[in-house]
Amino acid sequence: MIEDWFADAQRAPEQARREWADTGVALLPLGTRFVAVRLAEALVHAAVDTTQPQELAACLTRLLDGPVIFDGRTMGGTYYALMRPRIGSPWKHQAIAPRLGAGTYLGVPRLDRRKPPGTYWIVPPRFEGDLCAPRAVESLIVHAVSTGQETEQ
Repeated sequence: MIEDWFADAQRAPEQARREWADTGVALLPLGTRFVAVRLAEALVHAAVDTTQPQELAACLTRLLDGPVIFDGRTMGGTYYALMRPRIGSPWKHQAIAPRLGAGTYLGVPRLDRRKPPGTYWIVPPRFEGDLCAPRAVESLIVHAVSTGQETEQ
């Protein structure tokens, strides 16, 4: 079960299940099971050239081929692309799209949270271990930067 896979990121998976039941979002540690790349809303909009939620979700599904969380409560909107941890592999985009790992926690929504308000899946995971490929996330960032609009919105 997908939810179990995420809950097992915690030492006490039952805590994640309680948080999902109580608030709809569980605070999970990054770095072991998965990491997250924090993508500013303006950067994502520049990369996909749309702000329409359905079009945006379709573009991210096609481009990243993995799960993406949206948190509209922070910094004007933030996307988190979930990826496999890559130990010893440098992340070239830390200044514009930080890769968050060990020592960081991420609010991960319950699987049925797929629309606002709050934190929700813009692209939900399809199976256990479903994560974005680092190259796909890098390509999205590079494309956004090449448009020159990632900080204008």
